[in-house]
Amino acid sequence: MDECQKRSVFSWCLYDWANTAFSTVIITFIFSVYFSREIVGDETVGSAQWAFAIGVSGFFIAFLAPLLGAVADHSGNRKSWIFGLSMLCIIPCALLWFATPDGTANHIFMVLTLIVIANIGLELSQVFYNAMLPYVAAKGCVGRVSGWAWALGYLGGLSALAVTLFCFIGFGEIKPLLSIPKENFEHIRLTGPFIALWFFVFMLPLFLFTKDAEIKKFSALQALEKGLSQLAQTVRDVKQYKNLVTFLISSAIYRDGLVTLFAIGGIYAAGQFGMSFTEILIFAIGLNITAGLGAFGFAFLDDWVGSKKTIIISLVGLIIIGVIILMIEDKGLFLILSLGLGIFMGPVQAASRTMISKLSPPHILTQTYGLYAFTGKSISFVGPIAFAAMTSYFGTQQAGMASIILFWVVGLIILLKVKEGR
Repeated sequence: MDECQKRSVFSWCLYDWANTAFSTVIITFIFSVYFSREIVGDETVGSAQWAFAIGVSGFFIAFLAPLLGAVADHSGNRKSWIFGLSMLCIIPCALLWFATPDGTANHIFMVLTLIVIANIGLELSQVFYNAMLPYVAAKGCVGRVSGWAWALGYLGGLSALAVTLFCFIGFGEIKPLLSIPKENFEHIRLTGPFIALWFFVFMLPLFLFTKDAEIKKFSALQALEKGLSQLAQTVRDVKQYKNLVTFLISSAIYRDGLVTLFAIGGIYAAGQFGMSFTEILIFAIGLNITAGLGAFGFAFLDDWVGSKKTIIISLVGLIIIGVIILMIEDKGLFLILSLGLGIFMGPVQAASRTMISKLSPPHILTQTYGLYAFTGKSISFVGPIAFAAMTSYFGTQQAGMASIILFWVVGLIILLKVKEGR
């Protein structure tokens, strides 16, 4: 790999570093807590409203991803799509500075609207970003590059979280480095513009140094017409893509298990092992670190034994460790085993992205990544509902956690029927 190609690959991977900061700081750890506690003033109501907003964005993502993917397969230039959709995330994120603890219905609606728009922009940009992978990575290195990007994404999210905590907010007894007013929660609201700036700055190398697919000679209207026609044809000819469809179903199921784990991992740790908020935050950071290390380490395995075997090994690891976690009561042992879960979470996601590039016909690659996003979002509500139902019925969170393992088992069984492509 020459220096020019190395720069192209690194710049592509850096986009993961850039955008994961939004998910980590805004969606998961910092701003979501501020919204429920201070803007709404009721954590139960606030968390429900936040989850509803994420669900609404998921509906639009599921609808738009295959359509935009089909259009992009005919317009060719994926970087233009990535830039526009990234700005659809960055601008609303910057506007979160105006999310003062007002508490009125209109103000709450405004904040949630910004979150919905930003999340749609982020998730749809991933469709076109992922579709660049086969053009960026050299032959035989696709799995490696995908894993490196996932690892860099985890590291980027954690780095942005660390800067936010230690510069703006503080952590435990540690005071923030910057003296930012707190009377109107300026130190929290500043995370919106900060993450917007982080995203914008670190995504620039992608547009400057990464090669794109050949631009096709179609106008926007022609690309739309051809994209819609191709999408309709794909639906009609779905039997020809049986192997791909089987993988999309399999990945949707085991990814739903992962999504549920990310959503309730902290709740399980707090309820089952009595962990404090600080302990949960440290636990989440450790989990993301091991997930990044796993994605990086297994990247070589992906190119060596194949994406399917890498996913199988990772799912088996998740299932075994998950079963052991269900049978323990010691907090220290739980933390150690949870870090082991992280080792296998990253490779599942990275290798799945690589697998799509191997199974998809080249002429509908972006459309296929759109379908990949669609299948994931279309059942993303099932895992959390299953966890809640099992927990309520049996009266224990362990039963809910068992439902997550069941998703991994079912996804693995279906995956065994998939034949790895080119």
